Amino acid sequence: MATYYSLKKRKNPNLLSLIIPCYNEEKVIPFLKESIREILPKIPSKVELILVNDGSSDHTVEELIRWADEDKRIKIINFARNFGHQIAVTAGMDYANGDAIVIMDADLQDPPEVILEMLSKYREGYDVVYGQREERAGETFFKKVSAWAFYRLMKILVHKDLPLDSGDFRLISRNCLDSLKEMRENHRFLRGMGAWVGYPQTPVIYKRAPRAAGETKYPLRKMLRLAVNAAVSFSPLPLRLSLSFGIFIAIVGFIVGITSVVKAWMHYSGLYPELVYNPGWATIVTLLCIIGGAILIAIGILGEYIARIFEEVKGRPLYVVESKINFDSKAKKGSK
Repeated sequence: MATYYSLKKRKNPNLLSLIIPCYNEEKVIPFLKESIREILPKIPSKVELILVNDGSSDHTVEELIRWADEDKRIKIINFARNFGHQIAVTAGMDYANGDAIVIMDADLQDPPEVILEMLSKYREGYDVVYGQREERAGETFFKKVSAWAFYRLMKILVHKDLPLDSGDFRLISRNCLDSLKEMRENHRFLRGMGAWVGYPQTPVIYKRAPRAAGETKYPLRKMLRLAVNAAVSFSPLPLRLSLSFGIFIAIVGFIVGITSVVKAWMHYSGLYPELVYNPGWATIVTLLCIIGGAILIAIGILGEYIARIFEEVKGRPLYVVESKINFDSKAKKGSK
């Protein structure tokens, strides 16, 4: 069912915060710097760039520091270690001062020019403007298929309003940002959180470009990890599926048991003596394996939820900032 919003037109944000997480992106930084320099004069707002170094092991932080020395609009958050993409974006959101923010990756697969279209939708009154990919250039067939399946599975497991074929590349208004900042769970899936809080949302269609340089930071292994994290963090559906599977196995076992009893009675009672009844170990072993496997699956899924409860009750900060550059002394601490 479509959602209809009452939109109120507004002006461009006085300050726009661009949040860019960086992890081992030293080869990309020069291309990113050039692209940002080209787009900044076209943006009808003041701009601050918040670059979050997510514990890079290459020379990313040195490249970022040189850039910040050249331009005071460049603000650097340097993590003490690698905390992950979603946490890095969260840190940028915590420290952003803009009336609106734009989240984008450093690899330039999400073209900065799309920000201008996002601002147009923002002026129409939308609080979330997400980039929706109609084409993924420079990616393998397997990557495209796995990404297609990922987004549709997430729509089922996470939230019915989760937009398809859209990543974290999006513009978010201050009102929506303040709501998102109140959600401090450790295992984060920002796309699902954005769908959960609501607010008027609309897509901007674009063609995704190949990486400017370097290697992808989201191979299949990380995509699967993100899918599991999103499913378990946002939905009780895996638990319900394990319950349904357990009920199904119980029904199968009950039918097999009743069938065996009936066949034995018919054979030994003389009612149907020619009925072949060979009580074999194969049936027993098969049922034991199926039932045992179902129990282990259910325990494993339950364990995932318990592990997340354990992480939450410890109350640790989401991230640890080693240093900040070009932030004034009054900048708020976001690692709560």
